[in-house]
Amino acid sequence: MRVSSSAAEIAIAGICRFGRCALVNRPLRTSRSLIIADAILDLPTAPPLAPGAHDPLPVIPAAPVSIVIPAKNVAAYIGETIASALAQDEVAEVIVVDDGSIDGTIAIVRAMTDPRLRLMTNNSAGVSSARNLGARHASGHWLLFLDADDRLRPGAVAALLAAARRAPHAVVVYGDYNTIDSEGRQIGRRELLKGRRKPSGDVLARLTSGNFIVNGGIAIARAEAFRAVGGFDVGLRYCEDWHCWCRLAAIGEFAFTPRLLLDYRVHTANTMNAAARTPQDFLPAVARIFDDGLILARLPTGSAAGLRRAAEIHLVTYSAMQAARFRRYREAFSYLGMIGRRSLKSVPRSALRVVLTCFGL
Repeated sequence: MRVSSSAAEIAIAGICRFGRCALVNRPLRTSRSLIIADAILDLPTAPPLAPGAHDPLPVIPAAPVSIVIPAKNVAAYIGETIASALAQDEVAEVIVVDDGSIDGTIAIVRAMTDPRLRLMTNNSAGVSSARNLGARHASGHWLLFLDADDRLRPGAVAALLAAARRAPHAVVVYGDYNTIDSEGRQIGRRELLKGRRKPSGDVLARLTSGNFIVNGGIAIARAEAFRAVGGFDVGLRYCEDWHCWCRLAAIGEFAFTPRLLLDYRVHTANTMNAAARTPQDFLPAVARIFDDGLILARLPTGSAAGLRRAAEIHLVTYSAMQAARFRRYREAFSYLGMIGRRSLKSVPRSALRVVLTCFGL
């Protein structure tokens, strides 16, 4: 889903008066640490918001949430993941979209009898397509995209909805996560960062410079807003969630709640996948973000080049962190060298993030 400038103008007009501008009150038919270069802190202010920007979004009395779980060959974890979702208050439904499993994933889902649980199939079309399919059929006013091997912590959805009620302009409300191993044992120490604040309000410039959402299981997005921006780009193999969050940030505000809401599972399958990735795998997402008319129209004038450089540094730093996590220290040092060639000022901050990763932070 590549967006031209003219398409962006149509999209902006079509969502005029949504949050910054408020979205019409009817369903629309349209179809993983924050690292920022120091220069980003001195960027100019974003353009003024359109008239009506301070009008709150429509109040949703019950604010039900639809949880969408794309699943493929996750029989070892899917039952626990679904149970963590069904245990949440104010969840209208849990939609599992199977993407071509050949293990016992489907049988496990079918054996669960909660009336809020729905199963759909996606014929191996990919995780973005699976998420979009679930969102298209969701009835909740908010969407939460939960990976099939992670688990929500007790009270996660209630905490997100409470934060949403305190931030009536927000199209996305998010918190934080901790990490667990394949047996569900805590391995992260992110509770030590509980006093840290992440961005709220107009977050677009900061978000384009690095994905601080990290995992969709810590966030809820207004369903109408998600559909208005077109959902996840099925053409992106990696960082498709980052691109989607940026498009949402272009049309509305974000709100952060300082709570650990998710247990993000690190196990053999996903770590092997992550270990195989290099910075080059992520660069198509950078290109897509900075070629997206909807996003570019809302960035401060003259800021795109600096933000793009910061985004590249963010992704190379992430690659260095992953290499250090898997004890490939020579590779991590080489990535830090890549950062130094882009911005010497960014090396200390990136190196610190790599060290903190080794301590579960």
